Amino acid sequence: MKELIVRTISGLLYAAIIVFSMYTSHEWFMILFLILGGITLSEFLRLVHLKSYLAYGLLLAALYVLSYNILDYNAVLLYLILTCFVNLFLLKDVLWTSKIPMFEKKKYITVIFYLISGFVFLTLIPFQQDSFLPGLIIGVFFLVWSNDSAAYLVGKNFGKHKLLERISPKKTVEGFLGGIAGGILAAFIIFKYTDVFPLWVWICLALIASIFGTVGDLIQSKFKRQAGVKDSGNLMPGHGGIYDRLDSIIYASPFIYAFLLIVDYVS
Repeated sequence: MKELIVRTISGLLYAAIIVFSMYTSHEWFMILFLILGGITLSEFLRLVHLKSYLAYGLLLAALYVLSYNILDYNAVLLYLILTCFVNLFLLKDVLWTSKIPMFEKKKYITVIFYLISGFVFLTLIPFQQDSFLPGLIIGVFFLVWSNDSAAYLVGKNFGKHKLLERISPKKTVEGFLGGIAGGILAAFIIFKYTDVFPLWVWICLALIASIFGTVGDLIQSKFKRQAGVKDSGNLMPGHGGIYDRLDSIIYASPFIYAFLLIVDYVS
C-alpha cells in the first residue's frame, strides 16, 4: 500500500510538471524537455555502457536546429525517415534476435536516431501549422498514460497469455489489448473536450500511441535485461528513472509526428 501511495504521488507530480510547462510557453516547454532529454540520455548511456559528452551536445544541437529553430524542413523530413528506419530495425532486433547488437558505432546510431530523435519529434508534435498547440501534446501524453494504465490493470487482473515473455514476463496479450481499449476510450474523451482534430484522427493517434508505445517499452526492457538492471534510474520513487517513464512516447513520437504530417497534407 505504501509503495502504491509513493508511486501515485510521484506520478502526479511528474504529470503536473509536464502539463504546467506546456501551458506556460513554447520556450519553457523546450527547456523542460531538454532537461528530461539530458537525464534520459544519461540513463540510456549507462545502460549501453557508453561514456560520451558528445551525445549531450548532439541532443542540444538537434533540439535547437530541428525543433525549436528549424533551419531546414527538408532536414527534419530526412531525419524522420532515418529515425523510422532505425526504430523498425530495433523492433526487428526485439522480435528475432537474442540480443540487440550494441557495438560502438551502433550505440551512436541508436543514440542519434532512437533516443535523441524521440525528443526532437516529441517537441515537434505540438508545433502544427506555425502554431504552438499545448492541448495536442497533452492529448498525446494522455493517450500514452491511458494505454499504460489500462494495460497494467487489465493485465494484472485478467492476463493469462504472455505477450513476449523472454523480454518482459509481466506483459500479456490481454493487457496489450486492454491498453489499446484504454487509449481509444481516452481518444473519445479528448475529442469531447477539445477541438484540435476530428474523432477519427484521435482514434488513429490512440492506436499508434498504444502499439508503438508498447514496442518502445519492450525495447527498453530488452536494453535493461541486457544491462542486467531492473530500472534505468531511481529519480522517480516507485517508477524508476525518467527513461522508464518516457520509453513509450520516445519510440512512438516519430510515428505520431509522421501521421500528423500526413493528416495535415491530406486536409
